[in-house]
Amino acid sequence: MTSLNTEALKVPSRSAELLNTCALADLTELARVGLRGADSAAYLQAHGFDLPARPNLALRQGDGSWVVRLSASEYLLLGSMADQGARVAALEQAWQQDARRNYLLPRQDSHAWLQLSGENCSAVMAKLCGVDLRLQAFAFGAVAQTSAARINVIVVNVGSAERPAIQLLFDRPSLAYFQEAILDAMGEFDGGWVGLDELML
Repeated sequence: MTSLNTEALKVPSRSAELLNTCALADLTELARVGLRGADSAAYLQAHGFDLPARPNLALRQGDGSWVVRLSASEYLLLGSMADQGARVAALEQAWQQDARRNYLLPRQDSHAWLQLSGENCSAVMAKLCGVDLRLQAFAFGAVAQTSAARINVIVVNVGSAERPAIQLLFDRPSLAYFQEAILDAMGEFDGGWVGLDELML
């Protein structure tokens, strides 16, 4: 009697399928913070962060957090899923004004944060946003400060060739509205929600 290869019979989970095609996750509870001012770059480097070379670029850190450069002297730090944003939260708590020429910009209450993953994420965004977010036009680490579904949005390409993904930050009171707009645009691709734990797989 021939034994069955149980690995071959495994059916991908719904979450795995979504992550490959069209998945939405809410990262709003993770830590994020902004920093602006002439000394911002030096301050972040002194705390072990690597910085993007120019505005509208993002750089992944070794712990999985991201530094997003929004202008010559403004940065947005996005916490890592691996440590639940602890490193970024610690930097925010430890910051003091004293004599430094930089200013902390709390973003926890002002900005909501979503991640759209899968091979169809640029096609979904094409329904909501005029910027071409296909990989050939919007490379890994690219940042766009634009409008989507009639609200201001920061778009960051945090994906890889194996798993495309973009993160979206926008006015937190617009969270319910923007979620609905994205989910509606995802309908054509049979997209759906995934949790943070599933993003870590």
